[in-house]
Amino acid sequence: MHWFLSAVMAVLVTANAKASGEFWTFQPPVTGIAQQIESLHSWLMLLILLIFILVFGFMFYAILRHRKSLGHVAKPFHENTLVEILWTLIPALILLGMAWPAASVILAQKNTHDADFTIKATGHQWYWAYDYLDHGFGFKSKLATPRGQIENYQSQGEAKNPHYLLEVDQPLVVPVGKKIRILTTSNDVIHSWGVPAFGVKQDAIPGFIRDTWFKAEKIGTYRGQCAELCGKDHGFMPIVVNVVSQADFDLWLAQQQARAKASRDDPNKVWTRDELLQRGKQAYEANCAACHKADGAGGGAYPALAGSKIANGAKAEHIRIVLHGKNAMPSWGTLSDVELAAAISYERTAWGNRADLVMPAEIRAARTKGE
Repeated sequence: MHWFLSAVMAVLVTANAKASGEFWTFQPPVTGIAQQIESLHSWLMLLILLIFILVFGFMFYAILRHRKSLGHVAKPFHENTLVEILWTLIPALILLGMAWPAASVILAQKNTHDADFTIKATGHQWYWAYDYLDHGFGFKSKLATPRGQIENYQSQGEAKNPHYLLEVDQPLVVPVGKKIRILTTSNDVIHSWGVPAFGVKQDAIPGFIRDTWFKAEKIGTYRGQCAELCGKDHGFMPIVVNVVSQADFDLWLAQQQARAKASRDDPNKVWTRDELLQRGKQAYEANCAACHKADGAGGGAYPALAGSKIANGAKAEHIRIVLHGKNAMPSWGTLSDVELAAAISYERTAWGNRADLVMPAEIRAARTKGE
């Protein structure tokens, strides 16, 4: 039955692929690993189809050729040593023919040595954060399409971008022909970083660092999505990788490093109330509004912040929850002291809340004490 179902699936996949213009329904591969995966898939599907034809062809031949209406009578027999050897040896050889090329591909996927540089990809609910570890900067990559346009109340009759669920505000950028090592981890739940055209899919697990790699051989834009069911906004967590020439990458790299240097907060700066709340609104909308809503109304497992006891209560408890998380809320300790202080200050003063502000020094003190 297993072989029958597999073969039927192969036939259906092939028929669907022909209708869509891609024979095996895979995205065109742009890395050596993706090409190996496609070749392995084709080989296994052909092998399964061959087994299906041989097994069911022999079965139907035996049924039709030796049916009772032709005068055949069933012959009882107890055992046949040759048959038992054959039905053990043949499947073993078939499994070996499957396992040998599959093991070769898996070993190649895990060989992350001699990478040109390394990027750390951290999954958050619900976006990816990238750190170019060899170049000293990082950024967050979030869905670029406004939620109102996705839900059709801000479209105003305009046609949606065909990639509206696969478009980000800041894509990953890598040079063509370079081996890129990707370290994956997560800030909250299990995510999975994957780009089909690269033949890459690696889970991002909280508290663990796992790695994968790719070497894109063609300039272009390649898209993927978080491949792990990671929460209510799982469908809004795309991955976009721009593969560019080395010259274009060097130019982009210089721009990013300059931007990172310019945006780095001065730890000795004295923040005014207006500056802190303006920065806090930006930090809140970028990191907190997905769960607690832009108007602080909350929803589901995420409580409302407008008029809440936390936002209007003691600063120490508010800081502790944001730093370390509570229940469904993950830790936001990866944000800087200034970002955390600004976001908490905004929460404590917006939507009718009338609590006091939080300064970056207070966040730094809480981190030091482990509160």
